[in-house]
Amino acid sequence: MPKISSDTLWEQAAAEVHRREAEGGGEDGGETVSERTVFLMGSKAGGKTSILLRCLDRDEPSKPTLALEYTFGRRARGHNTPKDIAHLWELGGGTSLSDLVQIPITPVSIRSLSVILILDLSKPNALWVTMEKLLQATQAQLEKVSSQAQQAQKAKPGAKHHMPVRSAARVLPKDYPDRELISPFPVPLLIIGSKYDTFQEFDSDKRKVVSKTLRFVAHYYAASLIFTSIKTESLMSKTKSFFSHLAFGLDRGKSVSCDSSKPLIVPAGYDSFSQIGSPPTTDIDITTLHAKNPKDLWKKVYERVFPQENTSEQRELKDPAKDPQYSEPQIDAMRAQKDQELDQYKRDAAKSWKGLELET
Repeated sequence: MPKISSDTLWEQAAAEVHRREAEGGGEDGGETVSERTVFLMGSKAGGKTSILLRCLDRDEPSKPTLALEYTFGRRARGHNTPKDIAHLWELGGGTSLSDLVQIPITPVSIRSLSVILILDLSKPNALWVTMEKLLQATQAQLEKVSSQAQQAQKAKPGAKHHMPVRSAARVLPKDYPDRELISPFPVPLLIIGSKYDTFQEFDSDKRKVVSKTLRFVAHYYAASLIFTSIKTESLMSKTKSFFSHLAFGLDRGKSVSCDSSKPLIVPAGYDSFSQIGSPPTTDIDITTLHAKNPKDLWKKVYERVFPQENTSEQRELKDPAKDPQYSEPQIDAMRAQKDQELDQYKRDAAKSWKGLELET
């Protein structure tokens, strides 16, 4: 009797595809299809869906993301060649649904996974806390599944056709700037600053704080950084190049811009701490901040300029039925009626119990 595997059908199918790739192609011996996974997350209502649709050349209206949504993109490498596939996951709800990172980040997907973090530049007072919570949740899940995959291989040392396991520590080239001072994100990371059209109207000093801070964070994680706006075709074109680089392995272009008075375009490896400089602290005495490390110092300076909002998203979304972005008029009306009936039932039941108590 064949042994029953505990793997999901998806994991078994993926393992079979990678086994065939390792043996030199599919059944027809032709060119193999590349499959990659891209996980998008970021600020609530920050334009994630709109950016994704533009990158996929889909002319359709964007809708609020319902928790976690999946789609895919396909692209042919040339004439009469198989189309490469990009599995695309988008997390909605800002930081409130960060527990769902465990769905797209699995021992199978981590082999070809990239992460895109989209931050709303028009809301700097929610930017750091959103970035911090989402990156922490994602990194924790990446480290967890990487450890699980490595333990699974150790438990079956003689098994054939093992899929290569990506380590939780990303290896950078020896000449990568500040290689010994940074903490690379476990998988390729792209940070997109959205709604640049609104951000460019900010005071220049505030723009400089946001720009330099995000340059520091991107370099610290060995990530790429780009500012964009769906209202500016040239910026979206450059953003699409960065997206296609992660989704299909295409060239991301040679554009670089580190000028805080312009939209930032900083590919990973093109910046350095010496170019970024120290945090802009015109009115702040750094010695009073008691920072534990450089990243903590940048955080404290940023929060002095932009005090972070104490978001109540988590509490508000405990009951998704009350979230307006999931509204369904007919269903909501019926739900309200049933809630009223339940309240009346509780009141009647309470009266009945009181009557019983008086009779006894």
